[in-house]
Amino acid sequence: MVQIVTDSSTLLTKEEGADAGIDVVPLCINIFGEDYRDLQVDMDYFYAQIAKGGVPRSSQPPLGEFLETYKRHQGEKILNISMADGLSGTYLSACSAKDMAENRDDIVVYNSCTLCGPHRYLVMKANEMARQGAKMEEIVRALDECLMHCESFLLVQDFEFLRRGGRLTPLAAKFSSALQVKPIMQQTADGKRLDAFGISRTIKGAAKKVMHHFQKKHVGEGYLISIAHARAAKDALEIAHIMKDAFEKAKVEILELSPAFITQGGPQCIAIQYIKL
Repeated sequence: MVQIVTDSSTLLTKEEGADAGIDVVPLCINIFGEDYRDLQVDMDYFYAQIAKGGVPRSSQPPLGEFLETYKRHQGEKILNISMADGLSGTYLSACSAKDMAENRDDIVVYNSCTLCGPHRYLVMKANEMARQGAKMEEIVRALDECLMHCESFLLVQDFEFLRRGGRLTPLAAKFSSALQVKPIMQQTADGKRLDAFGISRTIKGAAKKVMHHFQKKHVGEGYLISIAHARAAKDALEIAHIMKDAFEKAKVEILELSPAFITQGGPQCIAIQYIKL
């Protein structure tokens, strides 16, 4: 059986992953000089530190932890489904660990080119296929097909978090939070950065702009629409209603973002994504 490995971009804790037979290697978080692991820090404490002026930083999981995970599954085929290369060093770290592993020939590191909801879906799909006896090539082919129809958008409340993160295109970097508008960011086609998509004066207006784009892409039956938020539950629920009304046959889910993504999008940010099932 193919063993699935991933990172906390999936918004799965190590425990949730273990329950499903998936190895989850969490990203690293630092705030006020203290180091934590993604999804292993108390969220009330994390938000309180930001409110005190703390500037959180995130980084890829330790290379050694990937290496230990690969070693633990020697003798098995291993598929590490990583978050998008370019938005994090996680993919490169996973690849470096593979190159160092004795069982490197049994390891495939897959760049999902996405994150959060769609990344989570890909991992769960791969794990289900693996448990049904699918071969590595079959699983990778299925993931490739899903990713042919996948896009991600981010609604931002505090643009300075994104600006500090350095993952913006030059055009997107010119956006200003002083405009009193809600910037809408779109993940670039190569998955490596965020670009400017549009602006709106309200979260509801921003969600409708994204919804109209989804309609142009023929999102509907056989698609998953994922809404992940950073303590913006009310807004996320309103967006979910907008999406359900527009795409009655699509599956719509609401997730809560982890600290690693709050370091980039800031409190109250909301990711809206779709992927073909």
